[in-house]
Amino acid sequence: MSIAANLAEGCGRRGSAEFARFVDIATGSAFELECHLVLAKDLGFLDAQAAATLLVEVDQVKRMLIALAKVLRQRR
Repeated sequence: MSIAANLAEGCGRRGSAEFARFVDIATGSAFELECHLVLAKDLGFLDAQAAATLLVEVDQVKRMLIALAKVLRQRR
């Protein structure tokens, strides 16, 4: 939810540079989600297979966000 909210807020800002900053914040939220998933697995709240699947998906989201920030910064 935090990832999407940061992207939405960034879309409402002026210019690519400001949007890129919010994409960076969203990327940080993705890393935070990754940490929460690992912790949930380690504490037994999430089984290993489900955690592995979700971690792959979070990694894909992180890669997309990093690429988006790079494109936005090149627009300057």
